[in-house]
Amino acid sequence: MPTGKVRFYDEEKGFGFITTDDGQDVFLHATALPTGAPAPKAGTRLEFGVAEGKRGLQALSVRVLQAPPSLAKRSRKSADDMAVIVEDLVKLLDGIGADLRRGRYPSGSHGKKVAAVLRKVADDLES
Repeated sequence: MPTGKVRFYDEEKGFGFITTDDGQDVFLHATALPTGAPAPKAGTRLEFGVAEGKRGLQALSVRVLQAPPSLAKRSRKSADDMAVIVEDLVKLLDGIGADLRRGRYPSGSHGKKVAAVLRKVADDLES
């Protein structure tokens, strides 16, 4: 069976194209994908059957061999780095908590900076 990589796939339209290992373009329709499989992203490595369609080669019985690596996971910080960041964040929040117990909210700009840091750490943890 031939193999190749998804060149592009439009989930809304339900089709895309695969570039085979020898450079040919093959039409990929949603009906050729495995049942329940998520839409393939560009760079996903596939194995598939091929049939001659009305407008050229068409993929049949597609099997996902390897999904492309996640860009978010590739650029995520190491667990050791995140541990240090979380520990520093806990110290920062302890100070804010002490001020809140005394009836004082963080000043406008300081509060915005802390909120931005919290959002960034949450994004890093989520990726």
